Amino acid sequence: MSRRSRVLSGTLVASALLLASVGIGTVAAGADTPAPASSAGAAHPAHAVQAARVGHTMAVSNAASPEDPDGDGYIPANPPVTGVTPSTAEPPHRYFHEFQANCAVSHTAPDDPIVFPQQPGKSHDHTFMGNTTTDANSTTASLDAGATTCLAPGDRSGYWMPTMYDGDRPVLPVGPQTIYYKAGVTDYTSVRPFPKGLRYVVASPMQSAQDFRDHPGFVEGWECGDSFFNVDFPADCPERQDVQVNIRFQAPSCWDGRNLDTPDHKSHMAYPVVNPGTNNNICPADHPVALPMIEFKMAFPVNGDLSQVRLASGASYSFHYDFFNAWDAPTLDAMVGHCIVGGLQCDARGYDQTHPEAGAALNEHYELP
Repeated sequence: MSRRSRVLSGTLVASALLLASVGIGTVAAGADTPAPASSAGAAHPAHAVQAARVGHTMAVSNAASPEDPDGDGYIPANPPVTGVTPSTAEPPHRYFHEFQANCAVSHTAPDDPIVFPQQPGKSHDHTFMGNTTTDANSTTASLDAGATTCLAPGDRSGYWMPTMYDGDRPVLPVGPQTIYYKAGVTDYTSVRPFPKGLRYVVASPMQSAQDFRDHPGFVEGWECGDSFFNVDFPADCPERQDVQVNIRFQAPSCWDGRNLDTPDHKSHMAYPVVNPGTNNNICPADHPVALPMIEFKMAFPVNGDLSQVRLASGASYSFHYDFFNAWDAPTLDAMVGHCIVGGLQCDARGYDQTHPEAGAALNEHYELP
């Protein structure tokens, strides 16, 4: 049976998975499904309804695209990674095994080349970082040819999230934002670079407040000043120049080794699990390939009264984000090997200030030496 036949024969299962993950409904294309209501949107009911209705439904199968010509949602890795078993090893303890990708906002648009490829204007509004060309028609090849707002010119990946609004005013992060690449498994020496073209969606615009709080990627939720771990935007947010609204949220880091994307944009990825024998974090057997765990640490320049603040996707707990890997492969390999596998806490050059003897992976221009 072909991949497309499997998808068509299992539409009920597929649609349920899609609804639970990225809001792709079982209704006909173009139908509207409202998102959960939010106190943050209560002051703007028309805006809240619009945000809830736009970009959350589509047909069960994806639109055809250059990388998915049959439109079945599967983009196979070429070559696949096979013969890998999850590592249960425990290397020497290191407090850190990470590096930063510092990327600024480039533009906003109602596009999503992962969920709605080749369908401009179909999504709710997104705030894009990294690759400056990211739009509904983006492919691995087009991103490879694009420019970037990241400090490292070799990082031409696309990063995006729902646009935040304060009333009708977009609230866009200012300057390079912190995107961590870290080990999500105990055996940090087993982490390998992302395959070119890998893409996925983290969390869901259709999740409930409890789903958001219980999500394995939840780190500190929404925070402002001394208020942390919030599902809703903090009510107590000091109105000071040095205060912003922040969120930290982690992505899955275990890959099935076979697909660069799947119909729900999630099933090819998984979060690490606890090995009951050792209490170590390992990748599950069906997603055995350990990749870097991305963590968004975003800072939004808004404070004080947040009653007018909302996301383009709906409530505060509808926060989610997308990643489309277009790193220069040798550059990413150097950063992963030096910083994650090497057990260092690196900046965007791959330099750890506490271990100057280790040197840096990149030169002063953030490029390979």
